[in-house]
Amino acid sequence: MDFRIFIEPQQGASYDTQLAVAQKAEALGFDGFFRSDHFLTMSGDGMPGPSDSWVTLGALARETSTIRLGTLVSSATFRHPGLLAIQVAQVDQMSGGRAELGLGTGWFAAEHAAYGIPFPAKRFGPFEEQLAIVTGLWSTPLGETFSFQGEHYTLTDAPALPKPVQSPVPLIIGGGGAAKTPALAVKYASEYNSGFQDDAGFAANINRVRTAAEAAGRDPESLVYSAAVTTVVGASEAEASARATRIGRDLNEVAAHGLGGTPAQVIDRLGRLQSMGVSRVYLQVWDLHDLDMLELIASEVCSAFTP
Repeated sequence: MDFRIFIEPQQGASYDTQLAVAQKAEALGFDGFFRSDHFLTMSGDGMPGPSDSWVTLGALARETSTIRLGTLVSSATFRHPGLLAIQVAQVDQMSGGRAELGLGTGWFAAEHAAYGIPFPAKRFGPFEEQLAIVTGLWSTPLGETFSFQGEHYTLTDAPALPKPVQSPVPLIIGGGGAAKTPALAVKYASEYNSGFQDDAGFAANINRVRTAAEAAGRDPESLVYSAAVTTVVGASEAEASARATRIGRDLNEVAAHGLGGTPAQVIDRLGRLQSMGVSRVYLQVWDLHDLDMLELIASEVCSAFTP
C-alpha cells in the first residue's frame, strides 16, 4: 500500500511550510506529496493567503528528488486545458517525471466569486472536454499537431508541446457520482479516488467504478483505487484526541470517516480498506507544523504495510 501526504494549504500555509512538509514526507519514505487546489479558506483567516498549486509544485519539483507531486484535485474551472497541459508537463520535466494530475469539475462557488473566476452552472461538459484536450495534447506524436472542436473549447493546430517525461502522466479522477464520474474515470484515468467515507461508502464507490470498467471493456484491475482520509494519529488515544482537538475535530468522527486513533486502530481501518481493493491512501493532515505525527505514522503505521 502506498501512503501519500495530502494538505489543504488554502487554510493557511506559506511556501516554506509546504516545503518543510514535502521534504519531511520524502525523508520519511512517503510515496507522494499532494495538495488541494483552492484559492479561498473554508474557515479562519487563511493567512498568509492562497498559493497556486502548479507554481508551488514546480518549485517543489526542484527541491525534492523522489516523492511524487500532484493535486487532489485541480479544478477544471481555474485553467484553460491548453494552459494546464503545459503547466503539468513542465512540472513533470522539472521533477524528472514525478508529476500527477488530479482533475475535477470544481465545486466551491465562493472562491470563484472572490477572484472573478467564472463558475458555470453545468460543469461536467467542460470537465470532460478538458480531459480529452489534456490527454490529447500529451499523446500527440512529436511533429504533429492537435486540434479540438467542442462546445466549450476549440484548439487549432496546437504544436502539443512541451511533452511530459512520463507517457502518460498519471491522471486521477475522484468523486462519488453514480454514473458520470465512474464513466470518466474508466475512460481517462489511471487512478480512481474516493474520499472521506465510511467503509460502506468506500466500497460502494469502488464497486461502481469496477462495474463501469467491466461494461466498457476495461480491466478493472488496470485502475489504481485510492482513498483520501482525514488523519489524526497518536501514540495513545489521549494523544490522538489532543491532536484532533487542536484542529477542531472530534476523534470519533475522524475515525468513522478517516483514520483516527492509535496506530493499531488506524492499521485496522487500513486493513479493511485494503480488503476493498484500496492500494493507495492520501493522508489528509491539517496541522502542518506537527511533523512528529508524520514520524509516528511512518514508523508505526506505514511499516505494517511494507512488503
